[in-house]
Amino acid sequence: PSLSVARPVSALLRGAMAGSQVLKRRRTALERAEKFLSESCFPDCNLRGRLFGDTCPLVSLSCFQTPQRIPHDEAVRQEFRPTKVGDSFGPTWWTCWFKVELSIPREWAGKEVHLLWESDGEGMVWRDAQPVQGLTKEGEKTSYILTDGLKEAEPHSLTVYVEVACNGLFGAGKGSLIAPPDPDKKFTLNKAELVVFNRDVHELLVDFEILVDMAKVLGEENQRSFQTLYVANQMVNLLDVTDSCTFPAVRHLASSIFSQKNGESQHTIHAMGHCHIDSAWLWPYEESIRKCARSWVTVIRLMEKNPEFTFVCSQAQQFEWVRNWYPGLYAQIQDYAKEGRFIPVGGTWVEMIGAPGYIFWLPDTFGYSAQLPQLMRGCGIRWFLTQKLSWSLVNTFPHSTFFWEGIDGSQVLTHFPPGNSYALKGRVEEMLKTMNNNRDKGRVNHSAALFGFGDGGGGPTQKMLDRLKRMSDTDGLPRVQMSTPDRFFSMLEKEKTQLFTWIGELFLELHNGTYTTQAQIKKGNRECERILHDAEVLSSFALTQKNTFQYPSIKLQHLWRLLLLNQFHDVLPGSCIQLVVEDAMRYYAELLPTGPETAESLLVLNTLPWERTEVISRTGAKTLGAIVLESVQDGHCANQFVIFDDVPLYWDAWDVMDYHLETRKPITTLLKPLEIVLAGGLRGSVKFSLQISEWSVITQEVILDAMCPYLRFLTQVDWNEAHRFLKVEFPLQVRSMNATYEIQFGHLQRPTHWNTSWDWARFEVWSHKWMDLSEHGFGVALLNDCKYGASVHKNVMSLSLLRAPKSPDPTADIGPHEFTYAVMPHRGSFQEAGVIRYAYNLNFPLHTVPAVSAQCPAWSAFSVHSPAVVLETVKQAEDRLDGLVVRLYESHGSTVVTWLQTSLPVKEAISCDLLERPDPSSHLPLEEHGLKLSFTPFQVRSVLLILRQ
Repeated sequence: PSLSVARPVSALLRGAMAGSQVLKRRRTALERAEKFLSESCFPDCNLRGRLFGDTCPLVSLSCFQTPQRIPHDEAVRQEFRPTKVGDSFGPTWWTCWFKVELSIPREWAGKEVHLLWESDGEGMVWRDAQPVQGLTKEGEKTSYILTDGLKEAEPHSLTVYVEVACNGLFGAGKGSLIAPPDPDKKFTLNKAELVVFNRDVHELLVDFEILVDMAKVLGEENQRSFQTLYVANQMVNLLDVTDSCTFPAVRHLASSIFSQKNGESQHTIHAMGHCHIDSAWLWPYEESIRKCARSWVTVIRLMEKNPEFTFVCSQAQQFEWVRNWYPGLYAQIQDYAKEGRFIPVGGTWVEMIGAPGYIFWLPDTFGYSAQLPQLMRGCGIRWFLTQKLSWSLVNTFPHSTFFWEGIDGSQVLTHFPPGNSYALKGRVEEMLKTMNNNRDKGRVNHSAALFGFGDGGGGPTQKMLDRLKRMSDTDGLPRVQMSTPDRFFSMLEKEKTQLFTWIGELFLELHNGTYTTQAQIKKGNRECERILHDAEVLSSFALTQKNTFQYPSIKLQHLWRLLLLNQFHDVLPGSCIQLVVEDAMRYYAELLPTGPETAESLLVLNTLPWERTEVISRTGAKTLGAIVLESVQDGHCANQFVIFDDVPLYWDAWDVMDYHLETRKPITTLLKPLEIVLAGGLRGSVKFSLQISEWSVITQEVILDAMCPYLRFLTQVDWNEAHRFLKVEFPLQVRSMNATYEIQFGHLQRPTHWNTSWDWARFEVWSHKWMDLSEHGFGVALLNDCKYGASVHKNVMSLSLLRAPKSPDPTADIGPHEFTYAVMPHRGSFQEAGVIRYAYNLNFPLHTVPAVSAQCPAWSAFSVHSPAVVLETVKQAEDRLDGLVVRLYESHGSTVVTWLQTSLPVKEAISCDLLERPDPSSHLPLEEHGLKLSFTPFQVRSVLLILRQ
């Protein structure tokens, strides 16, 4: 309080406390204080009911609707028709633009005036042709501050526009969050008026809220709980809600709690504003663009009023959207980024931002590959923050702060915010949970807390910031300070000597149905990864052969970004609505090539760094057939299609539950008997059809090629099921405690037994192009061209093929599918048998293109001597036109030295990191045999090749 009210405050406090006895009836005191803050109980006489003062109607309100998402300058030129509070608009996914003409009464001079706006749907206020404020009832943002204190010189009359999207913060699900959208939903304008905002009431409400929450959450065993309860009770006694003169004394009483500080040993929470926005999920990509603008412009307004506020923002794709669609807002973001307050983090195109940094920021995804630590370190990133593993259904991860070690031995300092959320609201309960849930107590004394509405966007609010200010250093609570990722991880670095290390993948024990859901998206992803790989390889070759060739770097960047956008964690996994699936398939179509032209001569192109010659040998084919039969467990059928009931607990498109395994039913009804398609020679094949149900059919051609070590199964499924799960099984004459699965740039082993809860929680896992089950001297690999879900339990190898969830997309997977898998029995280990190379062969078929001449000599650009090393990428360097970058990795899990040979005109070779930053001290000598390269197990290496001009 100021000096002018010091005496009255003291007098009031003495009067309130003198002779008073706070009754020990905890329940009534607590409920009394809660009701004093309630929006629904006694608003006529409690504090909450005084938040807004005088009101004033708008001068005029009109609107127009459009099914399109149009820019502001186009919207304001439309014909607006009169509308009023209570009117509805829509349907779902439309946009309603409101023209708001208002005049602030002169008698409100000096007062804080808001435009109070409550409607369904997500809104954006536009003023002077610029976005200025997001308005979303679900995100606790229902007013726009027109003025902090109305001055006579300020304009009292003005016009603003409110753009309202006909969808909520989480889409428009019919009946539940993840239900398919209701296409006919209507949205209502519930309130639109000018109000006087009583800032002093707001501050008191925050004081009361913190004290009441401390009283509740600290519990009856904590003396501090009773202190805060009794103070809150006295504050109710002291406060006259109709007389603002009583407010300073009440605030002074609250400060008696907040001024009591913590000891030096108290846990420190690093609070950072955050706003996780799913680039697509229960809404299409285009709506995410507006979500970014609505959320981030609100952050800018908060930064203007809260100089200590820091906001951490990920996803480079979203920055690109805002830069293109909202350049004025983007310029403001840049200004605050220069101040270190609007902080870009991460290291990739979606989920994180592409700017170089030290932090891998991945709050929401469905598991973490064991190769990620090496990829981080190869990009100069040494810190990692994530949260989603707290969703695991079976086991609780044992650490909050630890070192994560990948399959190659690379380590990153990792933190899981103990509050188990990236969308905290700044409540007392959340801060206490962040402290108490820390699983490394005594080892580290710092935790991160990310606050702000997330997933659907929205971000922080002023109330969240005000709560956190009250908890900055209050006895009974952890210390809470506004922080930055750099500051936070730098503190962890000082405490890292006692941390544990976790080796291998971070497996999420939930959402394992996403390995299979929306098979067409996964097939499109695999095909487009191959196409872009091949386009880079062939463009690189053309660059070295023809001086006039223009490497299509701009086009390739555009296509890569489309592909990466579809790898967002609710798109590629298939946990999105039908509109998003349509967007994704449209983007894939942009990448897919058209059919080749016809020509008299064809040129065969191989984009893999090894020869793929196939020579006719009937003996070899017969041997493979015999080995396949010998590898099958006696009395069982290989290539056995099975179907399961598939009804998860809640997350339909996301989850497959362990109990689905109890509903296994083999598919045995023959629709069309086996018939020979090709009798032999270079290829032999047979075909048959199975009836899955009255509505679904499998047709399969089993193909045996000469000198090919695997048996291919070209499969077509007409799939029209509901909550069913289709797999194919191979019961094998193989015994091993572990199975091997391909991951990015390597592989890992997972147990085939269910000894512990950690084992059986992996009843459904993910894999890339192959998996293998081997005992000493013999094994069987299962290859595929577009599948990711798999499992090996005991001796049964299973590939997951199709699901049929109904939420959030009721059409998920319904319709025709075509895919290929292959079984490859082998002598010796899978490394010795070449399983990795054959899986590449299955996924990267040879290209045939029209030849200019019938006399095209054979030519090889690269070869690698060691079968353990895969030349994975060849592309033009990002920063120099005369350079190619080649990326190789060791695939067997061995230490190896090999030669990389090339016929390209290379004059210099330099080692570089994964961001193509060369190491000037690491020039590689060009010898007669090429480049001599050494690898440790699963190491990924990049080399910059400078070409002769």
